[in-house]
Amino acid sequence: MKIQKALFIIATLGIITILFSCVSAEAGLASSDQASDKLAIEEALNLANMDAEWTYNESADAWTLSVVTAVTKPELEDYQGVSVCVPGAYVKGLDTNGDGKADTTSGSGKGLLVIDYDAKVTSTNGQLYTAATAPVIVNTGAAGYGDQSNQKASSNYASQGYINVACGNRGKQSSLADGTYTGDAPSCLVDQKNAVRFVKYNILLGNLPGSVDYFVSTGGSGGGAHATMLAATSDNPDFYDYEIAAGAVGVYKDSEGNYITSVTIDGEEIPLSDGMWGCMAYSAITSLAEADMALAFEYYLNPDYSFNTDFQKKTAEYLAAEYMDYINSKELSVEEEAVGFDLNGDGDKKDTIALTIEYDADAYPETNGYYGSYVDLYLSEFQQSLNDYLDRLAYTEDWTWFNSEGSALSDQELASMTSEDKALAFIEGRYTKGSTGSSDSKGAGPGGAGGFGGGPGASAPDGEMGDFAGNMGDFDATAGGSFGGDSSFGGPGGTPPDGMSGGPGGSGGFGGGSGRNSDSGQQGMKVGTPDAGTTQSAKSSTNSKNYSSFEEMLATYQADIAEIEAGDKYGNNIVELYDPLNYIGAEGTNNPTWARILMGASEGDISMFNSLNIQLSWLAAGTEADIEWQWNGGHVPSEIFGDSLALYVDMMYGKYVEGAVSISKEAAKAQTTNGSASEASGTDISEWVSYDSSKGASFSLAAAAAYRTAGASKAIPGFDVMDYGQEDYVFGSSSADARHWNKYLLKVFQENQEELADLFN
Repeated sequence: MKIQKALFIIATLGIITILFSCVSAEAGLASSDQASDKLAIEEALNLANMDAEWTYNESADAWTLSVVTAVTKPELEDYQGVSVCVPGAYVKGLDTNGDGKADTTSGSGKGLLVIDYDAKVTSTNGQLYTAATAPVIVNTGAAGYGDQSNQKASSNYASQGYINVACGNRGKQSSLADGTYTGDAPSCLVDQKNAVRFVKYNILLGNLPGSVDYFVSTGGSGGGAHATMLAATSDNPDFYDYEIAAGAVGVYKDSEGNYITSVTIDGEEIPLSDGMWGCMAYSAITSLAEADMALAFEYYLNPDYSFNTDFQKKTAEYLAAEYMDYINSKELSVEEEAVGFDLNGDGDKKDTIALTIEYDADAYPETNGYYGSYVDLYLSEFQQSLNDYLDRLAYTEDWTWFNSEGSALSDQELASMTSEDKALAFIEGRYTKGSTGSSDSKGAGPGGAGGFGGGPGASAPDGEMGDFAGNMGDFDATAGGSFGGDSSFGGPGGTPPDGMSGGPGGSGGFGGGSGRNSDSGQQGMKVGTPDAGTTQSAKSSTNSKNYSSFEEMLATYQADIAEIEAGDKYGNNIVELYDPLNYIGAEGTNNPTWARILMGASEGDISMFNSLNIQLSWLAAGTEADIEWQWNGGHVPSEIFGDSLALYVDMMYGKYVEGAVSISKEAAKAQTTNGSASEASGTDISEWVSYDSSKGASFSLAAAAAYRTAGASKAIPGFDVMDYGQEDYVFGSSSADARHWNKYLLKVFQENQEELADLFN
């Protein structure tokens, strides 16, 4: 009803607006009709005109807005709405009769919030916020790049003083009522941008608390990709035509084709942005454009990895070489100080290092010939991920620790353990994890009541879902537990998160539970091409049952990619629109102040090189960018050992906002009571990892590759969609592949057609 009423307002405002003086609104617009349209959109998306309903949740002390339309011309009303949750401390009550005074302080009702700008909230980490300075958390759904129906915002962050935003979005399976497909990129990202505009506009109007300057995008998996892209494409005009087509607020076009990105408030033109201040992305499945090359390269670093078919192995070999050329063409570099590594081994971290991949098959057989400063950085990040994990063992609360004879330590022996003792015990597998060290630990993750996380410090009240709101379809069963093997190489799979099935250990490397996605995804949606035998399948030893020959498959690739490269209705290549690396630091983009990407180090859905490349791009653009490859973490890992989204946001706020409190992580309280496990379940990795009490843990590039190919064996490289179609823009079926779009793979197919044709099927 709210969406329909807003649309009715749009239909009638064309007549009403002649009664208004719109001199300022017409600034920059060539005609009165355009000025009238602008005013109509702004009137329609003003919460004061939307008959919106608010509900107070007493246990969470939070007010939640019913779903309202985020745009004036939605194609799919149930997928283009927005909801907001506001801490009760910022609200005096609800004004239900329009007199500006609070009529009710509980229950539900239609009207506007009466905001208390004098109220203060202190977060659990000690940061101080007000209704005018509070960060706004934007939750990006889009599991598997799919659609997300409208949903009410969670109250997870109310106790932290944050404003929380949930929005729907169109996705790869979206079609109109008449069957017309409408799920292509960038519709999903655009719907999220439009929701951001809606919330910022109503903050400027005084209808909502929060700061337009401190928006933070967050999400997991496909949502992590969109959280990244939302930040990476902030205010870039490449997306304006799509926003305008949906009837977004604060973005318009004049008769000469110039964009106007402002709103009229009290006769004054005020800029309106769709940009982010910060980004917290969990398992960001982006950039897709380079993803298959990167994954193939990562797999091919391990000479012992067993591909399903010779065709896949040879394709991966060619893609790995293509990735080397691709990286070297980028002419990447990094300041050692920015990443914290002495990459050239000269004893300091003061140099700027050119990042390249080199090849010498004879000198580096253990990595199939590949070496160079780029993979040195990759290895350094991996070693750091382990050392970070070891450093945080001080935060364990309920683990069981064992001596070298296999006996559980007494509480007294536990209390005397040094940090080096714990690190060595971990490497030797002398432990059994408790909930504080599991990648599915509750209460510290990116949100969600149960499932992955539980919000910052507590489960969502009253059964509300968290940030990921049921989008569990692409949260895979990749290993989240220890490496496989009870001693060293190649043993059985490790312990995955609760409710997930681990797989067998790797051959010649450390095994990890390597479950696969269900063939069904969120809310029963099919995910891409789930059937074994199709080109996108990760399961079959047949390269494709949908093509009788390599030549037939190649022809389909050529036709599909030619169609994409011809451009959409605005002349854009949709694959290029969805590549964040095209926008970070580019002209027209407002880069975020900070960004953090958390990947599970045993991630199966995408290569670690993808998050590394995004970090390098953001660092070069002046954004503080951090990546964490959580040791033993699987897909969409939760924060562990006392870390949380709220802690990181509060720290960044303290660092970058004048007058804010400087926040640091609370010191660990040493575990004094040992757990109750009767035997160790940890994996002994001491034959693989060297440990020095002064230098920490270290291992070789070959060992890192063995770890990745064992723990990340879900997706098979060599085809232009990972996860059997999950990350494509158009669905496939049991008899037809999803649309092909990877120009790098097409290049490999074309240049090596004769050899690959002989290996196909």
